[in-house]
Amino acid sequence: MILESAISIEMLKNIASEYFEDMVKAVVDIDRQIIAINSELHSDLERILLEDGSRQESLWGINLYPEYFGTDNFIEFDSLINIRPWQDNRSRYVENDNTRSQIIKIVGKYFKKDAA
Repeated sequence: MILESAISIEMLKNIASEYFEDMVKAVVDIDRQIIAINSELHSDLERILLEDGSRQESLWGINLYPEYFGTDNFIEFDSLINIRPWQDNRSRYVENDNTRSQIIKIVGKYFKKDAA
């Protein structure tokens, strides 16, 4: 699902229980500043965003750990969709500091301790 507004960490914990118990896969579009969550594979979320008009070079896969909200361990920058040598990203990790900063900012908009 593509998030349209912020959700609470409690809701994210409930979503986590659907696939991985303690983690939620997500894909962030750094240009459109949107995020898709809750799938077994990052590639499924990538496809949803591509069909919604995103550009592949703007999409980055991450994992969210609700129990660690508010710490550096909340976001894990690890996904197979991140391997793209043509963008100087040769591993599953988001290697560019600026890209990671953009992701952190976008994630901060969509996940709150208490959301309306």
